[in-house]
Amino acid sequence: MQQETLPVEVILSHPRQSLGSVQLDWTPQPGNYLDLEGQTYAVLERHHRYQLKSGRYRLQKIALYVQSAAPPTERTLVDGILVLGDASCHFNARSEIIRCAVNPQGPCANCRYYEKS
Repeated sequence: MQQETLPVEVILSHPRQSLGSVQLDWTPQPGNYLDLEGQTYAVLERHHRYQLKSGRYRLQKIALYVQSAAPPTERTLVDGILVLGDASCHFNARSEIIRCAVNPQGPCANCRYYEKS
């Protein structure tokens, strides 16, 4: 069975400009990272665009609002989700978007606030 691709328009949030359209075989969520033409972008928002056809709305394309970002180096798999940073720390947010409250920029290695949970 062949997986269906999604037409996706990638839009840079600041300054607002279109980076082009691509076909993806996965559904990007806010917090995911997207590599496009050698550059890494963090997905901030996802908007669905629908078209009324024969009395039914059909998904026409997805608009992704992104910002340029360095790919995260510290990730931990927790319950099937890759979270930022070291999930064994008490302060880790266990989120794909935010590392922690006390050291959000990281890195987790040698962090003075590290507390084993």
